Amino acid sequence: MFAEKAIKVIVATAEDIREGSVNYAKALPSPCMSVCQMDAATGHCQGCLRTLAEIADWGNADEAYKRRVWQAIAARAASLLGTGAADRCKATDEMS
Repeated sequence: MFAEKAIKVIVATAEDIREGSVNYAKALPSPCMSVCQMDAATGHCQGCLRTLAEIADWGNADEAYKRRVWQAIAARAASLLGTGAADRCKATDEMS
């Protein structure tokens, strides 16, 4: 199950980054949504859609790596939300 509200925030942030928002000109934010539960089927965090390796590497990563991770997150979110995956998403009280 994926946190639907978290995924929507991730999608909006990824879109802002892709469009070159001035908010992200100096540094890219962490995608962490404080959900921090791994989905066994996909290997992605249910909140930020990163792999364990991406999560572990984030702190020491350069901006180019972070941008690639954000691009991967955007693709994962599009796939998750665009394939009728409502059964794999859930609204969580933590994200309300």
